[in-house]
Amino acid sequence: MMSGGMNGGFWGFGFFGILIAIAIIAIIVWMMKPEKKSSDLNLHETLKERLARGEISEEEYDRLKKKISEQ
Repeated sequence: MMSGGMNGGFWGFGFFGILIAIAIIAIIVWMMKPEKKSSDLNLHETLKERLARGEISEEEYDRLKKKISEQ
């Protein structure tokens, strides 16, 4: 009986094909996660600027800074 090529396997690569599929999925998941640190830094900079311009009080600055850090 003829099997017609490689005997089963995952896309014809066997274990190596499975590893490639897992790596691709991991890269996609990693790329889709939000970058919290850079967005937090931008928010902190915005708060500092608003405080410097007198738009918010020091108490409001401290409250918002703490709220951002808790997220």
